[in-house]
Amino acid sequence: MLDCKPVATPMASKRVSLSHAEDLYSDITEYRRIVSTLQYLTLTCPDLSYVVNTFCQYMHAPTNEHFQMVKRILRYVKGTLSLGVRILRHSSLDLFAFSDADWAGCPITQRSTTGFYTFLGSNCISWRAKKQPTVSHSSTEAEYHAMVSTAAELTWVSFILRDIGLYQAQPPTLFCDNLSALHMSVNLVLHAQTKHVAIDYHFVREKVALGTLITWFVPSSSQLADLFTKPLSRVTFDGLKSKLGLWATPTSNLKGGKEEYTTSL
Repeated sequence: MLDCKPVATPMASKRVSLSHAEDLYSDITEYRRIVSTLQYLTLTCPDLSYVVNTFCQYMHAPTNEHFQMVKRILRYVKGTLSLGVRILRHSSLDLFAFSDADWAGCPITQRSTTGFYTFLGSNCISWRAKKQPTVSHSSTEAEYHAMVSTAAELTWVSFILRDIGLYQAQPPTLFCDNLSALHMSVNLVLHAQTKHVAIDYHFVREKVALGTLITWFVPSSSQLADLFTKPLSRVTFDGLKSKLGLWATPTSNLKGGKEEYTTSL
């Protein structure tokens, strides 16, 4: 893979048919080793979180198609070696997050994927892409589950900031692009259509009622968490990367520095 051609996105937005795609990959150990290594990159590369989380789900029986997609991730990594999360020194301490869910996105289990980004001012400080533990009956339920996970993350970050002496002037804000899920967070009436939602998922509603969390609607076109829930086109993917603070960092050239030092002597 050292001489491979880089690609612009880690996952194709459309599935490409391959011969013998459904056959099991011959070297399962190699597949597990590569994907397990890629998991470490998600700690500093949020643009890899969704795609790595997706292919971690096939560790037990990867197919040839899965391995080809993993190779595409490696090609993307080669072309983005200088990409990093930008941290601005002068930024506000406003805490907010974007929450999203891909309803029934898994073709095997029909479970949804939760994705969220947490910002402290202009800096992205935490992110997650994870398959939900249960099957959601509707997109509203899937979005509400995602809101619960995001609200829990905001609460935890608030406690951490408070412990180090940083206090927010206003409660954290949670942005979601599903109006029905937002209405559930402020409506005190439990409708018959939503009784199948477990009681512990009304954590968001309690936070809003106590005034410790603010929920706002955000249009789908401005939803930054789309990067964590579905494969995107190159234009959309590049646009979201820049909004999340992913920028190419300049790399030092040791060889050039040596030549300049020799010339000065």
